[in-house]
Amino acid sequence: MNEYCAAIDLGTNTARLLIAKHSLGGLIPAHVERVVVRLGGGFTDEYGLSDDAQERALLCLQRFSDLINDYRVEKVIASATSAVRDAVNGADFVTNVFNRTGINLMVIDGNREAVLTFKGVLSGIDSDFDTLILLDVGGGSTEFTVSSKGMPVFIKSMPIGVVRLTEGFSTVSLMKERIRDIIDQLESELLSSGIDLSGGKEFIGTAGTATTVAAIKLEMSNYDYRKVNNLKICRGDIEEIYQHLSRLSPSERLLIKGVEKGREDLIIAGMLIISAVMDKFGFEYMKVSDFGLLEGLALSLNESAAND
Repeated sequence: MNEYCAAIDLGTNTARLLIAKHSLGGLIPAHVERVVVRLGGGFTDEYGLSDDAQERALLCLQRFSDLINDYRVEKVIASATSAVRDAVNGADFVTNVFNRTGINLMVIDGNREAVLTFKGVLSGIDSDFDTLILLDVGGGSTEFTVSSKGMPVFIKSMPIGVVRLTEGFSTVSLMKERIRDIIDQLESELLSSGIDLSGGKEFIGTAGTATTVAAIKLEMSNYDYRKVNNLKICRGDIEEIYQHLSRLSPSERLLIKGVEKGREDLIIAGMLIISAVMDKFGFEYMKVSDFGLLEGLALSLNESAAND
């Protein structure tokens, strides 16, 4: 049997592919790729996923499928998240993906997404803290997870994401107001659950906004996940980067080392979410994880095989 497995994370903004081998230490990547497809671009409650966005995703997934075939991978797992699960035409899109690419997309809810993301982050994070707070800023939703001794004890999937905010609100002040309302609700639910976030805990950020901020901080012309993963960024540095980017147009932001094409207009919304969470709960720094849902999917695939 071929030793390779493949995982695909089709998010609201980015599609990611991992082809890897399992080992006792976790995963040994053979091919890692990410493409900004903006599946949530042009999304409407009435029609769901736009035709253009679907076509971008389908072309990307067809290439992913070709790569998987090149490696002769037999074990494949693929997930779709917020954009597809919220779309009235989401089921039709999943069918089209299978018909055109042979990829069987599994649409997962926010809680499942958070659990798998946490599993992926945990496989690559270096932390001495028993309690971790994980923020996964996505394109359509943002997941907030509190864990104790390696197990999630609180999960909240929030209806704020960088694509949803950027396309749904015309000004930064309106985005801030929406984020503030959602974070206030989060605080209330944490209090009701008896979760105390003060002292002795580590705040971790994963997904595109967090890794982009890290790449900007490191002035990276060529992204290197090994330098990004486990990087600590203090709140002051995040604010400095935000203030600099906010004074630039989206096209001007692309001239900044670390800003990936396709994120130039979305990075502001993502940083607003991260900053709001850090300020609300008093986190002085963010540790960045390049690992996340993609790796969690691959690890869960191995666990399923082991239980067969």
